[in-house]
Amino acid sequence: LRAAASPGAAVTAPQFPIMAGAGASGRDKWAKAAELKTALGGESGAAAAGELRALLERVLAPAAGPGGGEAAAEALEWCRCLLSGGEPWDSFVQTVRAYDPATLCGLVWTANFVAYRCRTCGISPCMSLCAECFHQGEHAGHDYNMFRSQAGGACDCGDSNVMREAGFCKRHRIKSNSNVPCVPKDLLMMSELVLPQFIFSLIQHLREGYNEPALDLPSEKDLHKILQVLEPHVSFLEDLTKMGGAMRSVLTQVLTSQQFYKDLSSGVGENACAKKSHEKYLIALKGSGLAFPEDKIACGMQEQGAGTSTLAVQGLAGATATSGQGDSSDEEDQDGSQGVGKRKRVKLSSTTKDQSIMDVLKHKCFLEELLFWTIKYEFPQKMVTFLLNMLPDQDYKIAFTKTFVQHYAFIMKTLKKSHESDTMSNRIVHISVQLFSNEELARQVTEECQLLDIMVTVLLYMMESCLIKSELQDEENSLHVVVNCGEALLKNNTYWPLVSDFINILSHQSVAKKFLEDHGLLVTWMNFVSFFQGMNLNKRELNEHVEFESQTYYAAFAAELEACAQPMWGLLSHCKVRETQEYTRNVVRYCLEALQDWFDAINFVDEPAPNQVTFHLPLHRYFAMFLSKAVKCQELDLDTILPDQEMLMKLMIHPLQIQASLSEIHSNMWVRNGLQIKGQAMTYVQSHFCNSMIDPDIYLLQVCASRLDPDYFISSVFERFKVVDLLTMASQHQNTVLDSEHERSMLEGALTFLVLLLSLRLHLGMTDDEILRAEMVAQLCMNDRTHKNPNPKSGIVPGSLSFESVLSAVADFKAPVFEPGGSMQQGMYTPKAEVWDKEFDPVMVILRTVYRRDVQSAMDRYTAFLKQSGKFPGNPWPPYKKRTPLHPSYKGLIKLLHCKTLHIVLFTLLYKILMDHQNLSEHVLCMVLYLIELGLENSPEQESDEEESAGGQERCHDSWFPGSNLVSNMRHFINYVRVRVPETAPEVKREPPASTSSDGLASSQNSGTAQVFSLVAERRKKFQEIINRNTSEANQVVRPKTSMKWSAPGATPQLTTAILEVKESILSLLIKLHHKLSGKQNSYYPPWLDDVDVLIHPEIPRYSHGDGMTAVERILLKAAVQSRLNKRIIEEICRKVTPPVPPKKISSAEKKTLDKEERRQKARERQQKLLAEFASRQKSFMETAMDVESPDADIAMEVATSEQHVSEAIYDCVICGQSGPSTEDRPTGLVVLLQASSVLGQCRNSTEPKKLPTTEEEQIYPWDTCAALHDVRLSTLQRYFKDSSCLQAVSIGWEGGVYVQTCGHTLHIDCHKSYMESLRNDQVLQGFSVDKGEFTCPLCRQFANSVLPCYPGNNVERSLWQSHSNKCMQDLVQEVEDLQEQLGTFPVSISSETNLSKEMESVMKDIKSTTQKKYTDYSKSPGSPDNDFLFMYSVARTNLELELVHRGGNLCSGGASTAGKRSCLNQLFHVLAMHMRLYSIDSAYNPWRKLTQPIQDKNSELVSEELPEVPVLYRDVSSLLLIQILTMPQPLHKEHFTCIIKVLFTLLYTQALAALSVKCSAEDRMAWKESEALKKNTSSGEKSWEVLLGHVITELSKGKIYEEGETEELTAVNPDSVECYLQQFCLPFLRITSLLQHHLFGGDLPSCQEAEEFTVLASCLGLLPPFQSAHQFTSASCLDWPVPAFDMISQWCSELASFADRHPDKVKALLIQEPKWDLPRLLQLPDNYNTIFQYYHRKTCTVCTKVPKDPAVCLVCGTFVCLKGLCCKQQSYCECVLHSQNCGAGTGIFLLINASVIIIIRGHRFCLWGSVYLDAHGEEDRDLRRGKPLYICKERYKVLEQQWVSHTFDHINKRWGPHYNGL
Repeated sequence: LRAAASPGAAVTAPQFPIMAGAGASGRDKWAKAAELKTALGGESGAAAAGELRALLERVLAPAAGPGGGEAAAEALEWCRCLLSGGEPWDSFVQTVRAYDPATLCGLVWTANFVAYRCRTCGISPCMSLCAECFHQGEHAGHDYNMFRSQAGGACDCGDSNVMREAGFCKRHRIKSNSNVPCVPKDLLMMSELVLPQFIFSLIQHLREGYNEPALDLPSEKDLHKILQVLEPHVSFLEDLTKMGGAMRSVLTQVLTSQQFYKDLSSGVGENACAKKSHEKYLIALKGSGLAFPEDKIACGMQEQGAGTSTLAVQGLAGATATSGQGDSSDEEDQDGSQGVGKRKRVKLSSTTKDQSIMDVLKHKCFLEELLFWTIKYEFPQKMVTFLLNMLPDQDYKIAFTKTFVQHYAFIMKTLKKSHESDTMSNRIVHISVQLFSNEELARQVTEECQLLDIMVTVLLYMMESCLIKSELQDEENSLHVVVNCGEALLKNNTYWPLVSDFINILSHQSVAKKFLEDHGLLVTWMNFVSFFQGMNLNKRELNEHVEFESQTYYAAFAAELEACAQPMWGLLSHCKVRETQEYTRNVVRYCLEALQDWFDAINFVDEPAPNQVTFHLPLHRYFAMFLSKAVKCQELDLDTILPDQEMLMKLMIHPLQIQASLSEIHSNMWVRNGLQIKGQAMTYVQSHFCNSMIDPDIYLLQVCASRLDPDYFISSVFERFKVVDLLTMASQHQNTVLDSEHERSMLEGALTFLVLLLSLRLHLGMTDDEILRAEMVAQLCMNDRTHKNPNPKSGIVPGSLSFESVLSAVADFKAPVFEPGGSMQQGMYTPKAEVWDKEFDPVMVILRTVYRRDVQSAMDRYTAFLKQSGKFPGNPWPPYKKRTPLHPSYKGLIKLLHCKTLHIVLFTLLYKILMDHQNLSEHVLCMVLYLIELGLENSPEQESDEEESAGGQERCHDSWFPGSNLVSNMRHFINYVRVRVPETAPEVKREPPASTSSDGLASSQNSGTAQVFSLVAERRKKFQEIINRNTSEANQVVRPKTSMKWSAPGATPQLTTAILEVKESILSLLIKLHHKLSGKQNSYYPPWLDDVDVLIHPEIPRYSHGDGMTAVERILLKAAVQSRLNKRIIEEICRKVTPPVPPKKISSAEKKTLDKEERRQKARERQQKLLAEFASRQKSFMETAMDVESPDADIAMEVATSEQHVSEAIYDCVICGQSGPSTEDRPTGLVVLLQASSVLGQCRNSTEPKKLPTTEEEQIYPWDTCAALHDVRLSTLQRYFKDSSCLQAVSIGWEGGVYVQTCGHTLHIDCHKSYMESLRNDQVLQGFSVDKGEFTCPLCRQFANSVLPCYPGNNVERSLWQSHSNKCMQDLVQEVEDLQEQLGTFPVSISSETNLSKEMESVMKDIKSTTQKKYTDYSKSPGSPDNDFLFMYSVARTNLELELVHRGGNLCSGGASTAGKRSCLNQLFHVLAMHMRLYSIDSAYNPWRKLTQPIQDKNSELVSEELPEVPVLYRDVSSLLLIQILTMPQPLHKEHFTCIIKVLFTLLYTQALAALSVKCSAEDRMAWKESEALKKNTSSGEKSWEVLLGHVITELSKGKIYEEGETEELTAVNPDSVECYLQQFCLPFLRITSLLQHHLFGGDLPSCQEAEEFTVLASCLGLLPPFQSAHQFTSASCLDWPVPAFDMISQWCSELASFADRHPDKVKALLIQEPKWDLPRLLQLPDNYNTIFQYYHRKTCTVCTKVPKDPAVCLVCGTFVCLKGLCCKQQSYCECVLHSQNCGAGTGIFLLINASVIIIIRGHRFCLWGSVYLDAHGEEDRDLRRGKPLYICKERYKVLEQQWVSHTFDHINKRWGPHYNGL
């Protein structure tokens, strides 16, 4: 913004003194505005207007210098004041809104907005609705979907041109023009005066800011700067448009009025600022190449220099230079048309049309210049939105559309230069789709503005900028130019917006008709299409592999599909009825002209250049598709529009070349061209392209075949496929054009192509529904399909009416099933049985397969069906399917089946197969039989048997067969054949030919020797005949031979002629083949001899499925049915074969070779089978090994199953394969995966699962989770008690605990180290990071990251398992204490450094580093040993608790652990114990003493200054258990274990009583106290809970415990409920203990009912004396007090009492409560995905308060996060990764709102898990591409939850990748 504030700001001297300077305060502004408004209404209006103008000029002048921002705000403030005439802005807005007559919604949205499209209500396919209108309309049951807008769009609700009125929403249904009151004149009076100047100031800003860039590089920064400054201005305009119709019409008037524009912007007048900006405007026009020709020199002719045609040249857009330069003349200038490389310029159809495109940019109103700048600035989003927001105004819509069309050429140029062409394309389409979808509007613009001319011309010019010389055919002299697919224009699809507009307007009938009627346009369009004809030419590499594989073919295929095929389909859709015949004639005519030009340009004669192929022949395809339409819909006579024979021969060459090349590519003849050539071959037949590519090609070949000489056509085919030399009777031959290894597959290719050609009926008579059905069947036969792609042909969209009905007719729906391995299934459709039976069509399958393996897959499925249904047991051949009848126009196609050339080929091949020549396969035989059968099915009727028997034509001596009818030729015997063979061949006999004249092959006219029948020679002869039909000297003309047929004279070995005795006919060969296939003599017996009916009703199901023999039988039967002679001859042959005649000899030799071949084949099959079996075994092993739930899936898991009597556990190392014990110096270890887990922390104490919030009201608070409560408890304890004792009173690890799991395989630790080394050096990309110690188990490939050393010695201490020792309790207690005292003295191993102890230390390090520091440090003094101590026993606790969760929260199921063989707790315990014993517990603080000995002196405690120890009753008993066990010397004796449990149980029981006492009411407490006093001294007092409870209450009453407030009462305190409470309180401890005992000492867990779990576990642990009878059981009977109970209890309670004196409020809170944790669950999701989507996808993020681009929500806690959002990044961690660490200690489960999929983050890796929402067809909709309604799949969600709880994400999901903290 360089212009200084203009000196002449106030020009007109005002009559009123201007009080308001630019900086007037707010109140002044409103006052001034009100005053002006009144004045304008009064008589001195003109003066007031002048004043207003002056004021505005000053306020709005392009602001000087840096204060731009404030000045802009100030200016807008003024505008608001002035517009509203001094009243408050909001009330003004309300007032104007009241006058809104608009019935259209017109809401404009930008990219990524979520909108809806309803096909039921839409008239135009582009119709879209905003979410609000959609939900308010009635679309239930319609075919609608939600979509994410790519380019932006606008809501069409209320626009009846685009959608049916039934779909309008409630708001836009009313036709409201009548009842809206008129707008009062003075309301918008100010607007009419202010807005022109406001808009002009905006344009001035734009002019000022634009600097014509040097060297065509717009300085992006400058442009963005200007746009930022102008943001508020445009937003202000946008707000105005939202005020409704009244304001819009004012804006329209301002924008389109030419008067305003003239007055303000012509640059006349003394306002310097305006002048300057006008000059800049002219410069900008000029720079755009829009002003010329005088100032062409000024333009610098830079475009000319570049050698492209200047766009300025043919005047695509030359603006008459605007005022001040005089009108420039508009003459056409042609000297620029010869560009570089003699490029052939395309002359446009007529110069007059160009005139109109030329003087385009003469801007006459604000709207036009505004659009000009919008384009110049590359469509800033805000401007686009403003321009679109105005569209509901009808006048504006028309004016804007015309302006847009007028600027079309300019748009194209800007687009081509743009650096951000993608963004720009989207914005362009955002606008154009709104304008051109409306048929009425499109028609109007077409008529008034020559829209079609402009579009076609612009497209043509656009492509002209990237043409290169075509190298097809004649490289030197070719005149043809094609687009260069490597240019950005094509590579980046820059042409897309223009083509898409073109397709859009062609969808309107009225527009398309104009196009089809306009010959000039058609010529231009064909020129355009011919640019693509032959692009991306491939040349076969013959020597070495290409260095650089170009990927340009993507661009080429996309360009042909988008720029050629889609407009073609658009045009074809309007040629459906007879009346449109004329259009087809036009297109065909100009298409043929273009083709003829093309043939001339590439110098094409009759032979295609070798080793070249292009897949792009759009002209051929236009021609073909219009022909097809003409016959199918318009009843045109085909012959009237077909060209002459010569042209047909040329037309067929290139499509045929493609078919042959496909075969070559599949035969690996193009391997040196790299993978991309395979990619092209696949794309060509791929579902989105096939009906614009291969289908038209094959159809065109069918048309040519039906009109050309059949012998010529057939021989052309074999020559193109290079297998002519193979078709000889001789056993050896030389092929000059093909290596022998390719011969077989090329021959298969040629025959398969003929079968396709002769049996496809897609364009030859099938109805649309039949086609749809055939397509669907073919797709379903290859593989089961999901609903979205049984048939993705672009012509037939799922959702078309017949789609569903056909689908349900041919397929059954299989609901998605679930495999435990976790592989997700989708709902699939599978073919019905009758489809396999009657409709399976291998030909269609071959046509539609991208990969050859799909054909095999279809055959395998077919075989399986036949086996299952019992129709055929063996290996069937592809079934023969009857075809729909041919349309009469194509009857000529049948001639191919009845021509001698084909018969000779068939005869030769049958003979060769019978004689076992090399390079023939079953596939060849299959196709040969298929062709014979096709011939029999389609035989010309007229010939009768009798006529033929006359030997009239036998004299024709150069022919093998008498006639051309297959039926009669089949029985014709051929005796001798003359062949050319190498001299070494076995056929060469040195005897003179016997009578050759009668049945030799070739004429002997050219030379002394008779020639072999040569396909090539035949074809040449026919070609000559066709070309020289009118000249008499046919035999003299010799065309230059382009293909070198014979090899050079020096070739070895020499060819010589031999005569072969054959004496066979096709029939006899078939019968012998039958014998050969069956391996038996005389296997064929004519069926009609037994049952004459066979001949009358030949359609017998018995023959429809089967192998080669069945096929032969079927053919012989058909031959016999068609002619009596054939029947007779078959019978004769069968009789003859029987006696032992020479053929027998042949057949025994044949037999040998056959056996050899068969043996080989069988061996090969066996090998295949073995390999397949091996592969499937491996796969199923992989799956089961990954499967958490199956105990039997483990293969080498001898870990926990070693026999009882073995003293040493034996381990197998899976790396070196040796077995042996684990020793101190060579320890063995278990492969383990350590992972931090917060699953336990997610338990809640309510059985009602939490729901995912979907409204503002529902929120989730994490206060009631297990982790939160444990945290609070620990910090409370730490406030009041000594730190070190606090850290032993609880367990941590509810959040971020370390879970250890193993696959059960073991390895030597030194082997593991070398394994890791080799992984480190392996460069292959692995899904894991070796540097972090990650690897996969060498045997089962399960993910792991550490090795847990196995402690030497017995695996499970079974020797020490004694059920009850005889020592008394007191002795045991003493022993335990003594053992603990020995802490300092260890077994030698640990003090000395052995390998084992080193490994144990390193694994301990791993365990520690698995979780984050914040989850291990709880002590107040950092780094204190207490921390480590706490952490270590908590690891044990975490693993026990998690195992409990995996068993469903209780031990009722019993049995060995489901993770039994995979459990590593035993080894883990050893490692932990070894480390725990390094910390000695000071004996004074040893909790064991407090539990087993009453303390003598009470005073010692009170003296100490520091905080007291944690009272015993506040300590967590399970934690104490682990501390006791882990600090004992290992191996532990069973009796000591039991002793520890008994002691701890007494404490637990007392805690239960204390907790219960707090819950009772005061009266109850009194009652218990009294009863206790009575029974206290009875013998069983210590084992009765009533007594003990009373005692606890008495003791606790001494403190102030019961005084604090009321407590929640236990409902009714009857003995049963108390007993139940106590048992529930103790159960968690018993469960943990039982698990621990199971792991330390072996022994199975008993199973039981839930009710008796307590008793069973208690007796299992040895707490219950075995003689207890169950019915009078009480929990107290398990108690076994080491010292008198009452003393102990008194001592424990006194600790509480003394604490209560100091902190009475906290006593109750800290008492251990009855734990009621539910199992961990994920959040419950709503049934319909839309609920989630609508709430979250517009929700703002709490951190950055923006709406995230990729919102995600955590399924564990419901937190809303920005995926990949840089806005919420902290220390290089994006928000999802951060959250996964905080919420799940490194594991996160996120639902991606915009994609409906779930991603899992595990540590530094992530994977896409899949979706738990499926549509009605059981399919996922990733990225919501289809936008169909989705519903929760409960099974999938259960599996997800299961994997989360069991920590098996790593094992089950295979595709992991690193996320680099970027999620």
